[in-house]
Amino acid sequence: TKRVWAAARDGVKVPISLVMKKNTKLDGKSPMLLYAYGSYGYSTMPNFSPHYFSLVDRGMTFAIAHIRGGSELGEKWRQDGRMFKKINTFNDFVDSAKWLISNKYTSPDRIVIEGGSAGGLLMGAVVNQSPETFRAAIVQVPFVDVMNTMIDDTLPLTTEEWIEWGNPRDDKKAWDYMYSYSPYDNIRAQNYPNMLVEVSLNDSQVPYWEGAKFVAKVREMKTDNNTVLLKTNMGAGHGG
Repeated sequence: TKRVWAAARDGVKVPISLVMKKNTKLDGKSPMLLYAYGSYGYSTMPNFSPHYFSLVDRGMTFAIAHIRGGSELGEKWRQDGRMFKKINTFNDFVDSAKWLISNKYTSPDRIVIEGGSAGGLLMGAVVNQSPETFRAAIVQVPFVDVMNTMIDDTLPLTTEEWIEWGNPRDDKKAWDYMYSYSPYDNIRAQNYPNMLVEVSLNDSQVPYWEGAKFVAKVREMKTDNNTVLLKTNMGAGHGG
């Protein structure tokens, strides 16, 4: 296990936790699973989790990027990744991946990324921003249709979520900022990594149609032959 610090584009150092086999060569040939969340001040603390060892035993490195939006480095770390600073969350993740690649922990054709819920928003944003950096993305119960969800006050979480993201119904500045990163609204004609998008039919927090719409639009717009899969759990809620 190892802690490293990646340099983000604005000079901030982002901590990354790594688990890998001893004596792993830093030659860029190791596959990697890079995970992050980065919202609501939730800190993704390293803990023992046995299911990752099936990957590590086969030479894969598991990494957690502790990006802004969580509270790993205190309240300022949270505040610097929310509302009108939310873009820092996505930039931190892309810059962490690029740092790991440049330091030979992995390479673009060997890195898989993973995030769920607000971490699914992260996945959608970064594959729009820097698709060439990742081989594949696992996108779980993703909050990707930001604008349509955040203007619909009949949904369970929308009104209480305005304090996290902004209220695009009543604030033009919030609308413009949120629209600039909303994954569904920023899909464009470009290459995308392989993707597995997982949704749950009974999800009360992120409705299943968000991930379904995202997949449909990516399939329509993308300019590559990579695989984009939608997996719908017909008997689950937000927790899978």
